[in-house]
Parts: sequence; structure tokens; C-alpha cells
Amino acid sequence: MTELLDALGLTQSVALLSLQPPGWGANLLRGLANSLRIAAGAFAFGLAIGLAGACGKLYGGVILRDLLAVYTTVIRAVPELVLILILYYVGTDLLNQAAAALGYGRVELSGVAAGIWVLGIVQGAYATEVLRGAIQAVPPGQLEAARAFGMPPLTVLRRVTVPAMLGHAMPGLANLWLIATKDTALLAIVGFSELTLETQQAAASTRAYFTFFLAAGALYLLVTLLSGVVFARMERWARRGQPPVGGSA
Repeated sequence: MTELLDALGLTQSVALLSLQPPGWGANLLRGLANSLRIAAGAFAFGLAIGLAGACGKLYGGVILRDLLAVYTTVIRAVPELVLILILYYVGTDLLNQAAAALGYGRVELSGVAAGIWVLGIVQGAYATEVLRGAIQAVPPGQLEAARAFGMPPLTVLRRVTVPAMLGHAMPGLANLWLIATKDTALLAIVGFSELTLETQQAAASTRAYFTFFLAAGALYLLVTLLSGVVFARMERWARRGQPPVGGSA
């Protein structure tokens, strides 16, 4: 095996990617774990914002709808890297000012918490539109029947609207999850120790840029493939009992 690796010129690359020092494999996996933690937290935070935003746009008053329209328009119009810088630095500054006004010292956010906050705000704008469209795709008769049985609005949302709209929302939510995993790479600009920053540090230390960035790309691809399988199963579960998309009942 060693002779084959030598013949292909891969011995050095394998050594650099080893999980044991002086290899950097453990660093890359640690960065990947941080990326997935931030992406999962931001995705969940964005879903909560999106569900509230979608309900506000559909059922809220004029002022609320206008405010949500401004939020979704601004977030989707400004490049995500610029948004990350604004939300991170401005948000941290406002938090510290509020803490100082209450008599507390400077607040230090962890990289994971700050990353979830920043990306969650961005995810929330896109999730609002995805969930709004999914809710509008629910047949009105189902909602009218639920109200006719005397269900209060929150019960209708929990027992009718959300289960019925999940099948319509799942493809869009799968895309949002993949965007969240890739957007974690942008957090390297503010020093978060995720996969891209760990890759940059390893490549700069060893000058093996091709090896490490190829390895990082392979890890991102693996996450994408596994996520595709998981969301495909979730979509089949969400659509159970419904006619196939594009088919007949």
C-alpha cells in the first residue's frame, strides 16, 4: 500500500491529513464539527424566525407586514458576507452598550453563539418566504374545516397548517440547510474556528494548499450528499398519504 501511495505521490498528502500530529486531519474534523454546530443552530433559529415571519406576513396587520417585507427584502438584497460583518460587529457593539447601561461588564460571545445569531438572522429571511409559500399551498378547505370544528388559531397552526405545509416546504428547507452549511465558511472572515479557517491555517502552515482545500471540498461534498439523503427521506415522510408530485391521486 505504501509503495502504491509513493508511486502516486500521495504519501505526503496522507501524512498531512493524518489524525495524529504532525497531521492536520483532527483540526479539519474539529472545524467541520464547529461548522455543523453553527449551521444546525442557525437553521433552527432561522426556522423559528421564518415561521413567525410567514404567519406575520399572511395574518398580521399592515404595519407588521410592511416591517417583515423590509426585513426580507434587505436581507436578501445585501450580500451575505456584508451582512455577516454588519450583524457581527454592530450586534456585538449594541449588546455591549446594553450591558454597560445595565451596569454589567463587557460581554464576550462564543464563536458558536455569534455564528448562530448572525447566520440565523440571514436564514430567517429566506425561511420566511419558503414557509409563506408553503402555507399558501395548503388547500383552504382544510383550514376552513379546522376552524369550523372550533379549533383556536394556534391549534390550527400546530395540527393542520404545519403538517400540511411540510411537504411543500421541504425542498426549500433542504436548500436552506445546504446554504447554511456553506455560509459557515464566510464566518472565517471574523475569525470563527470552522472548517474553512482551519483549512486556511493548515494550508498556510504547510504550504500544501491544494491538498487541504481539496480535502475541505470533499468534506463539504460529503455533508451535501448525506444531507440530500436525509431530506429526501424527510420529504417522503412529510408527503405520506398525499398523491405523488405531478402524479394523480
